[in-house]
Amino acid sequence: MSGLKDFQKTFIELALQTNALEFGKFTLKSGRISPYFFNAAKMLNGCDLHKLANCYIDAIKNLNVEFDCLYGPAYKGIFLGSIIATVLSQRGTPCPLSFNRKEVKDHGEGGDIIGPDPAGNVLIIDDVLSAGTAARESIKILENFNATPKIFLIGLDRQEKGKADLSAKSELEKDFDIQVLSIINLDALIEYSQNNQDFNTYISELEKYRMNWGA
Repeated sequence: MSGLKDFQKTFIELALQTNALEFGKFTLKSGRISPYFFNAAKMLNGCDLHKLANCYIDAIKNLNVEFDCLYGPAYKGIFLGSIIATVLSQRGTPCPLSFNRKEVKDHGEGGDIIGPDPAGNVLIIDDVLSAGTAARESIKILENFNATPKIFLIGLDRQEKGKADLSAKSELEKDFDIQVLSIINLDALIEYSQNNQDFNTYISELEKYRMNWGA
């Protein structure tokens, strides 16, 4: 498994331990039938959140990107952004964090943003990239604050086609001049499965899915 970095293997193993990553037959929102499914919310059920946060932080370090604040879109981005901001603070590099509500609050602090208004270059933190719909919603919210959505970092990039034949990642980078990064992607899952006898029975289905829907 020499092609995978330590933080990538750690991320996959955390996802498997908590059943956040499952193999089988799943119908996605897009209607596509997928041989695997990823639900980061299950990582809240006993996962080592410090290790999980470090996977994201190590991915950021590995790519040497710079940003002014964190933004975690509801709902998965809320807990992911929170644990990442916590570890950054522990390391002596605190970073402003904000996230959105699904519904605008008309009392108290009001609005649809909790935390400071996003400003400058923003690192968006989320769990998965499929068709890119949720990412586009986050980018629009940030642009409404005149902030710059600079980086979109997800745990898993499914490497699927977006609206056309380009990948969702390529479409976002082309349409919004944003850098899209991931800890792992479908290629990494296949490589991990090829080197782990407990999961190599899923390789053919993963490769078939990549052939049909990959970009």
